[in-house]
This record gives sequence, C-alpha cells and structure tokens, in this order.
Amino acid sequence: MTARRWTAALLAAVATVALAGCTSAKGQEKTCSTTSDGIIECAPDQRSAPPKLAGELLLGGNYDVTQARGQVVVVNFWGSWCPPCRAEADDLEAVYQATKGSGVTFLGINVQDSRDKAKAFEEGRVTYPSLFDPASRLALGLDIPPNTVPATVVLDREGRVASVIRRAVTQDELRPIVDEIAAEKPASN
Repeated sequence: MTARRWTAALLAAVATVALAGCTSAKGQEKTCSTTSDGIIECAPDQRSAPPKLAGELLLGGNYDVTQARGQVVVVNFWGSWCPPCRAEADDLEAVYQATKGSGVTFLGINVQDSRDKAKAFEEGRVTYPSLFDPASRLALGLDIPPNTVPATVVLDREGRVASVIRRAVTQDELRPIVDEIAAEKPASN
C-alpha cells in the first residue's frame, strides 16, 4: 500500500471512529460540549465505553491502561519533532507530580517518531511512562480522537474519555480539569 493510500485509509478510519463514538452501545446519542477555548468536555452521563490503550512502553515492557482503572489517567500524545510538545512537557510533569498522590496517573503516547529520538526527548523531561506508537494507531481507539499533536486526553476513574485538549496545555489550564475529574464520585454499580 502506498503512503498516500495508507494515509487516506487512516484518515477515513479516524472519521469513522469519531462518528461511531457519538453513540453508545445501546444506540443512545452521546454528546460532549466544547468550551470557548476549544476544550472538549464530556459529562459523566455522556461518556462512552473506555478506549483500548495498550502496547509497548518506550523504555521497554508493556502497558495496558486498564491497569490504572480506579485512577484518573491523563494521556498525552507527543512527538520529539513537535515544538509545542517541548513547551508543554514541564507543565505536564508539574501536574503529574502535584496530583499523583490523589489517584491520578499520567501516560504519554509517542507518535510518528524513532525510538532513539523519542527516548532522547523524554529523558530528563518527564517521569511518567510513554507508549511507543510510531504509526499513531492508538488514537483510533478513542471516541474523540486527538487529531493533533500535542493533544491531551483525560480519562475518568472508569477509563472513559472525560476531556480532550487538542493543543499544548499549561499547568494552570490542566490542573483544574484534572482536579475536577478526580473529585467526581464513582458511578454506582
């Protein structure tokens, strides 16, 4: 398959996933709102099933986001070639350090990169793990695909997408979002 056809197929799949993600398994419409600054927020009763995010860690070993069920998970899509990713790395690490004691964890997902460049970028910048996804396939598992790099997706304690930010974030912007989602009461079973 040529690169052009592969790219077209990937874009078609992203569009299909984005549209399919708007309905639940029971066929009920799920709607999320977009704030004036472009942050997508999904109310607890509007969140769809948890995405599948699993794979090989950048530094070796495997990880599946289901291991973090019961915690809020902040997922950041990044690449070493991305200047805004460099700009937001310190802010992400600061929020990670400030919230990890309150049931919040972070996961990076490195995209469109070589392993060596990704490792060199991450070294000394962040202390949380990153999945290595050079083909950018993991984004397809999200109801609301990030569509850009950098992008940050916040999963609630049940693993569902609660918020999506399709640009670089700052500590002052991300921390209140994470705190709010961490303070949500778990759904009753």
